Amino acid sequence: MTTVLSPITAVVAKTRRLRWPHVLLLVAAGLLLLAAVRVLTGADDLTSRGTMREAVQWAVPIGLAGLGGLWSERAGVVNIGLEGMMILGTWFGAYAGVQFGPWTGVVVGILGGALGGLLHALATVTFGVDHIVSGVAVTILGAGLARYLSGLTFANMAGGGPTQSPTIGDIGTITVPGLSTAMKAIEDHHWFLASDLAGIVGGLTTDLSLLTIVAVLLVPATYFLLWRTAFGLRLRSAGESPVAAESLGVNVYLYKYLAVIVSGGLAGLGGVYLAEVSSSIYREGQTNGRGYIGLATMIFGNWRPGGLAAGAGLFGFTDALQQRPSGAESVHALLLFVAVLVFAVACWHLYRRRWVTGGVTLAVAAAVLAWFLLQPSVPDEFVRFMPHLTTLLVLALASQRLRMPAADGMPYRRGQGR
Repeated sequence: MTTVLSPITAVVAKTRRLRWPHVLLLVAAGLLLLAAVRVLTGADDLTSRGTMREAVQWAVPIGLAGLGGLWSERAGVVNIGLEGMMILGTWFGAYAGVQFGPWTGVVVGILGGALGGLLHALATVTFGVDHIVSGVAVTILGAGLARYLSGLTFANMAGGGPTQSPTIGDIGTITVPGLSTAMKAIEDHHWFLASDLAGIVGGLTTDLSLLTIVAVLLVPATYFLLWRTAFGLRLRSAGESPVAAESLGVNVYLYKYLAVIVSGGLAGLGGVYLAEVSSSIYREGQTNGRGYIGLATMIFGNWRPGGLAAGAGLFGFTDALQQRPSGAESVHALLLFVAVLVFAVACWHLYRRRWVTGGVTLAVAAAVLAWFLLQPSVPDEFVRFMPHLTTLLVLALASQRLRMPAADGMPYRRGQGR
């Protein structure tokens, strides 16, 4: 079968991407800049273990939603219904978690999200409904169904109501003994870079949810399945050129269905994480648009797991800052970080003789720096808007290097190439 499928590799286009040495250099430069900003501004919460721990908690559901979008769109189906599938995951996971325990809630939440994926696949793949229309319908259906079921079930339970569930049992956490304590001691000295690294490592090794470990492992698992197996090659060929894939014997409908159902299951798992790890309770509206932010994360990552994970970390970090007591101080310090970063981008454009783009970018860097220098703080409303603003900025900056699957969102009917 490998020989038969080999021509598909000509259809699945390869995109230019950063190599690991370049990625590591960029990460190191970013950490150095962040550490310098922390020292200059005194905003120690920027890299504290508390911030890092909360960043992970907020990044995981966004990353899972983005991973779900990756599966679906690699098979050529736009999944804007990730938000609705996350909502289904939160409700079904919470209901089963209250009744039968948290791990049962995880399984049932995944199935709830997969059910939303199945509906989306049925509408788009079988009946040819526009992908955007179907996704919006799934989101509306998910929100309405959750409210209806909550009125039937949670409203009759002690501690529950029509918009929330009773408390769900603890899913369990782990702390790396010794390492967590040592990192805390280094962090408390507030040394340049050393304390920043200690805060990051400490946040990743203290009270780490078991479900977080499962979610993180899904990133390399997705990469292996989609880029290192014949199954993944067939699935991606359905999103690049379904007509060519069908001519080589690939059941395009089957792979599209599988991809969208898995997509819904991953989004459902993200919803379970919100209900069981981030808050220990289901609340109406707790997804708060994270399905859409997950979609933005997938686009930022250029439809690849590694870039998606980095984007989820960025969004999780900005989400965590608004939850911290010193959020306004940290966000104000980030203005300096952003100003230096945008200035570096402007210098790069000017070096490449892109005078207009470089000049505009330089003006933006100057404006952000002036804001930082002239204003001692930022409004609370701006702090709460940070995750959404980050979404817009990231998509704007990343738009020039994006390359989606060639047949993403395009209608396909079996035998149309004959």
